[in-house]
Amino acid sequence: MVKLIIDGQNVEVPENTTILEAARSMDINIPSLCYLKGINNIGACRVCIVEVDGVDNMVSSCNNPVKEGMVIHTNSPRVREARKTNTELILSQHDCKCAVCSRSGNCTLQTIANDLGILSIPYPMKVPPYKWSPRSPLIRDASKCIKCMRCVQVCDKIQTLNIWDVEGTGARTTVDISFNRKIMDSDCSFCGQCVIHCPVGALSGRDDTPRMFEALANPEKV
Repeated sequence: MVKLIIDGQNVEVPENTTILEAARSMDINIPSLCYLKGINNIGACRVCIVEVDGVDNMVSSCNNPVKEGMVIHTNSPRVREARKTNTELILSQHDCKCAVCSRSGNCTLQTIANDLGILSIPYPMKVPPYKWSPRSPLIRDASKCIKCMRCVQVCDKIQTLNIWDVEGTGARTTVDISFNRKIMDSDCSFCGQCVIHCPVGALSGRDDTPRMFEALANPEKV
């Protein structure tokens, strides 16, 4: 067992426990976007950062294990400011029309932004254009993708279909269908796992409600 202090509270957890899991075991909330236990712990979003005494730089809590005697601060002024900046940068590359998003009210990014008191974005908005087949029962909106890689890891490690992959470099990095394919030409089973685990509204099921009402109003079909 490893003994440490988190936000002034003594805690004892098993070896190899991450800082994030240790904090959650004490009901201390550390926000995260990309983390999925046992599946995705790449620390890409940098929202789960914490401050550790004796360490100059802040560390991501999702992929750093606890160490004996650690003193961790999850909500210090320095942590809050850095967490807010990182979230603002994510929002600057995200379509923020929340009122008309299918995940409005159930969006992890929206919740984190609200909790941090973000009311404006002090960076230029750079939302990438992207075309997607309307025939697909799975809809992807690239303008909402935050590149958390959850869909990639869930599809690879749970479904083992390897449908999604990272494309581009630097600021042009995005997630797309692997091997430069179209969704309808891939081996996607449309299981919905990527939709369920997407923390924002980048992935969703196709809405056929208008077609249903049209069919119901057609006396030749009902």
